[in-house]
Amino acid sequence: MSTNEANPGWTYLIDMDGVLVHEEHLIPGADVFLSELRGAGIPFMVLTNNSIRTPRDLRARLLRTGLDVPEDSIWTSALATATFLASQRPGGSAYVVGESGLTTALHDIGYVLTENEPDYVVLGETRTYSFEAITTAIRLVEKGARFIATNPDPTGPSRAGSLPATGSVAALISRATGRDPYYVGKPNALMMRSALRAIGAHSENTLMIGDRMDTDIVCGLEAGLQTILVLTGISTRDSVELFPYRPTVVLESVADLVDHTADPFSTGRN
Repeated sequence: MSTNEANPGWTYLIDMDGVLVHEEHLIPGADVFLSELRGAGIPFMVLTNNSIRTPRDLRARLLRTGLDVPEDSIWTSALATATFLASQRPGGSAYVVGESGLTTALHDIGYVLTENEPDYVVLGETRTYSFEAITTAIRLVEKGARFIATNPDPTGPSRAGSLPATGSVAALISRATGRDPYYVGKPNALMMRSALRAIGAHSENTLMIGDRMDTDIVCGLEAGLQTILVLTGISTRDSVELFPYRPTVVLESVADLVDHTADPFSTGRN
């Protein structure tokens, strides 16, 4: 289907940080954009690789910035990881290095969280990495636990600068054990496909909006989606040219989609 043809009904997958918000600040126009989606009844899901918070916590965080996003319209790497594990080994067990977003997601699929011969070691985001917990994870992986990580992001943002994130701690465990994790979150297209199933959407009628070429856009492409890169986050117009693939459209921000959400690839969009 040509992107210049009217789509019978688009579904939106929207990255959160760098697209809708910067830390605790609303990106101008994001509130109007989401209001238009909700007012028109256009299905959407807000995605994040961060596994720290539950959807309920994230909804509260977004409300403080002025964004009203329903709890069931938020999809995290923790939820994607739980969905994956439920399909792979229903009713299994895991040793978790992470916070409530991840532990709640695993409890909700009936997983037992334990240090006693777990099926998996599951590594997620946390702001309080413990040497003791990492040591336990290493020893369990050495004993045969399967190694899963919610996402490969090496660093995360903070007001003071970069913080080590899941990918960096995973590298430490991998170096100690010789075992690499299976990463569920972006840029694994599994994250997109699980979000599509959660919202009951199909790839041919779905587009991905993100701010990073190396995660959001490549993930969308590999899941068979149309893609929109916005320039309010990491990637720039110049950096787009460094990649062997391109987004369907590059826009300054999601504010450019206001009044165009029903037909985001209409003639005249750049």
